[in-house]
Amino acid sequence: MNEWYRRAAGKSRHLRGGLATVSATDRAVTAAVANRPYSGLDVALRRLTRTADHSILWAGIAAILAARRGASRKAALRGMLSIALTSGLANAVLKPSFPRRRPAAAELPDYRRIPDPPTSSSFPSGHAASAAAFATAVALENRKVAPVVVPLAAAVAYSRVHVGVHWASDVLVGAGIGSAVALATQRWWPVRTSDEARARPVDTVPELPRGEGLVIVANPYSGPPDYDASDDVAERLPAAHHLVVREGVDLVEELEKAVAERGSWVRALGVAGGDGTVAAVASVADRHGLPLVVVPAGTLNHFARDVGVYDTQEAVDATQAGEAVAVDLALVEAHPGKGDDPEDPAVTDTRYFLNTASVGSYPELVRLREQLQNRWGKWPAFAFALVTVLHRSERVKVRIADEWHDVWFIFVGNGPYYPRGAVPAWRPTLDSGLLDVRWLAADVRFSRLRVLGALLLGALGHSRVYHQMEVAELDVELAEPSMLATDGEIVTEAGRYTFRVAPNPIPVYRRDEERWSGRSRPFQG
Repeated sequence: MNEWYRRAAGKSRHLRGGLATVSATDRAVTAAVANRPYSGLDVALRRLTRTADHSILWAGIAAILAARRGASRKAALRGMLSIALTSGLANAVLKPSFPRRRPAAAELPDYRRIPDPPTSSSFPSGHAASAAAFATAVALENRKVAPVVVPLAAAVAYSRVHVGVHWASDVLVGAGIGSAVALATQRWWPVRTSDEARARPVDTVPELPRGEGLVIVANPYSGPPDYDASDDVAERLPAAHHLVVREGVDLVEELEKAVAERGSWVRALGVAGGDGTVAAVASVADRHGLPLVVVPAGTLNHFARDVGVYDTQEAVDATQAGEAVAVDLALVEAHPGKGDDPEDPAVTDTRYFLNTASVGSYPELVRLREQLQNRWGKWPAFAFALVTVLHRSERVKVRIADEWHDVWFIFVGNGPYYPRGAVPAWRPTLDSGLLDVRWLAADVRFSRLRVLGALLLGALGHSRVYHQMEVAELDVELAEPSMLATDGEIVTEAGRYTFRVAPNPIPVYRRDEERWSGRSRPFQG
């Protein structure tokens, strides 16, 4: 016991000595600042520090960033979220827990002091914490803005010492807290630095000069209402045979007819549209063993962005150079079995999907998220959509791997999605040959509350409600027929579904970026 007391006393002396050193350093820094002669810097820093009150400065910058879609908007959202979390931690928890007197105002000349200085605890600096949180968050999402925001945040942090309302250690600790909180947001909102996934290059695709040998379909109903991709595609690929989606006309039948009429002239199929249109054309390309050209002309273009084709010019470049990558296609077979006859081998419908398929309430979740994500960002929108959908949804009884489960929904990804153990966000590879299967169990007590709590803590993968596996094939039997959605669109209803990866990957034209380093890319974040 005496030994324990001696060790404790020794640690206490070290702590007191360390605090004394920090205090002495703080006073020396404050004195050095106070002794500086008057300059224009005094006026600038006084204005800057007041502008940062209540994070007004950062809110203004966030508003400017949010005006542009993609990485800038996500930077704004992550920045303001980080400020909210940091401010709550610093002001509601740390300041009351660690009271500290602020520097004496009398030690500074009048021209350096601010009117109505704060009276709360000096430790830690809330301004420095918020500045660092915002700058770190913005740098995570948009490195191009970091050279502007980071020095500005550092100036705000220093201004708190310059105007005499904080000790230097308050500022350093506050900045550390803010940066740590911003970095911690990656736990439930991962940062993705590039949209495109890895895929194996394919060297055997033909070059298509000016679109020669290409049959391409344009869907004028995809994407923004004021943009029709068909004219742009026709201008850049004049030698191709062009089809336009029309109401009441079966796209697959029309495309099959065009391929049959042109025979050996056809060397590739192309599509300018959203994921639903791309999936339909990809199914025809797979049946005929033809490579695929994808022009992003939908609203969100999940598949095109995963492949790494961001605009029409990139697709044209790849066709001229004959550059492509191997991409898995997934398919799902709908069976008529309804529980009383689950082994019926008949297939009533076969659907290809590029990204995801789902049974249960997941399609509604995706639709609600996509309505909100342009304004809120994907992760805040997903959290809100999940809360809303779980509140409304009904249980679905399914059999997976010979075991019956009550679930809220089943998610099937074409390839493993990341992050694992969390909300699926992106695919690192496009040719894994696997399906990513996830579901939320509804037969666990308080399953809805558990999901929400785990999501907030970034611990969904450790929850008993969450299940995940990676397989090459999956058979799902339902106690009652349920709707199937592929790539976010409801397509059919059946009592049993078989999911699998298509036997052979399909070549999809994509530029080899190492050979196109001189051309800028419209990365959207």
